[in-house]
Amino acid sequence: MSAIGSTGVSTLKFFDAYTVRARFIPAILGVAPALAAVFLLIPWKDFDLYVVITTIATLGLLYALSDWARKQGQAIEAGLYNEIGGKPSITMMHRSDDALDPLSKDRYRTFLATKIKQAEPTEADEQHSPALADAFYELAGTWLRTNTRDAKKFPILFNENCAYGFRRNLLGVKWPALALNALVVVICGAVLWWAWPLNMSSDMAKRVLVVLIVAAAHALYFFLGVKKQNVIAAARTYGRELILSTEAFIKGRRAA
Repeated sequence: MSAIGSTGVSTLKFFDAYTVRARFIPAILGVAPALAAVFLLIPWKDFDLYVVITTIATLGLLYALSDWARKQGQAIEAGLYNEIGGKPSITMMHRSDDALDPLSKDRYRTFLATKIKQAEPTEADEQHSPALADAFYELAGTWLRTNTRDAKKFPILFNENCAYGFRRNLLGVKWPALALNALVVVICGAVLWWAWPLNMSSDMAKRVLVVLIVAAAHALYFFLGVKKQNVIAAARTYGRELILSTEAFIKGRRAA
C-alpha cells in the first residue's frame, strides 16, 4: 500500500462511522477537484518528512472538512422542513398523515406518552392546537433518537440516518463546491497558459488533464445527482424508520 493510502486508512480510524459517511464523504466530494489539484500539481517529492506532514495535514483537513459539511447541511435543514410542512418525524405522527397506519400510531403515542411524561395529543389538539401537538411529537422524537443510538441494535435506522445526513450535507456544500470547482478550472487554465505551447506528452500536461477530468465529472455529479428532492426523500425515510423503532421498545416491554 502506498504512503498516501496507508495515511488515509489510519486517519479514518479517528472518526466514527456516522462522521465518515454523513460528514467526511460529502466534504471530500465537495472539494474533490481542489484535492486532485493539490496532490497532482504540487511536487511532493521536494518536501522533507512527507509522510509526517501528510498525516498531520490530513487529520486537520478531515476534521475541518467534516465540520464544514455538517454546518452547511444544518444551514439548509430548516428551509427544507418548512418546504415539506415540518420535520417528518413530527408530521408523520399526525393523524392526517397516511405514511403509517393509524392503529400503530395510536399505540406509539400511548407508549411514548408514558416515556416523556406528557399527555398524548388528541385529533382535536392536532387540528386546533398544532403547536402543542408538535411539541409532544418533538419530545417523543428526541426520546427515540436518544434511545436508538446503538447502531448494532438499530442498524436500519442508523443506515437511514447516515443516508439522510449524507444527502443533506452534500446539498449544503453543493454551491460552494461548484464555486471551488470553477476556481480550480481557472487555475488549471492559467497553468496551461503559462506552459504554452504545451507538450501533451509531458508529465505536467497529463496531471492538469486529470484534474480537469475530475472537475468535469465533479460538476456533472453535483448538477445532476445532488438535488433537494433526494434530501426530502431521505428525510421522510429516516423519519418513518425512527417512528417505527417504537415497536422494538413496545415488544421489549411486553417481553419483560
